[in-house]
Amino acid sequence: MAPLTRGQLALEAGERLKRGHGFKPDVLLVTSPGGRVIVKDYAGRGSWVRTWFAPWLVRRELRVFRALEPVEAVPRALGAIDSLALALEFRPGEPLSRALAARMGGEAVARFLADLERDVSAMHERGVVHLDLRHRDNVLWGVDSRPVLVDFAGAMSFRPGSFWYRWYRPTVLVYDERALAKWRERLRPGAPASRRTLRRRMRAWVRRRASSRASGSPDRMG
Repeated sequence: MAPLTRGQLALEAGERLKRGHGFKPDVLLVTSPGGRVIVKDYAGRGSWVRTWFAPWLVRRELRVFRALEPVEAVPRALGAIDSLALALEFRPGEPLSRALAARMGGEAVARFLADLERDVSAMHERGVVHLDLRHRDNVLWGVDSRPVLVDFAGAMSFRPGSFWYRWYRPTVLVYDERALAKWRERLRPGAPASRRTLRRRMRAWVRRRASSRASGSPDRMG
């Protein structure tokens, strides 16, 4: 599906899902002839943001979505509408909660968490760290009971194999790892950690150990 033009966007029926402010765009659900799409639009921001920051933010987020096209949980980017807006695939879903987990049942929750860990790992392999997966609006339970990850405006992206990928990316992975731990405990409290989780915890401990040795302070596992 080709992205809308600015003229078409003004004509199509739409619903504002989030009102932007400061550097944040309006998030719109637009019904177009080709179906419903998400539009992130900075046109309503101040002239300073529109002139100096919005074009860069649109290009940056579009690059992140392009890099994550193979990751099942990430909606596809349909392209830039203009320098102030981009269009994304609409993936309906429900924010995570204990009530949702109780309604879906233990087996479905276990599958969801396994899929979430796999997709976040795939995201990391492609050099992207989300940084805000703890927010309940950014991890959705999709209509097919699979994860949907949204809002990559604040994500960090590294070119795989680059210096920054090897040396800086591991220090910020902890934000996504803590988010995964939060959702495991929130949705399936007391469940044993998966082998992938245990490996992730071991890598995090190794990084903390190396950091503490460099600073001369002790560290403990866990």
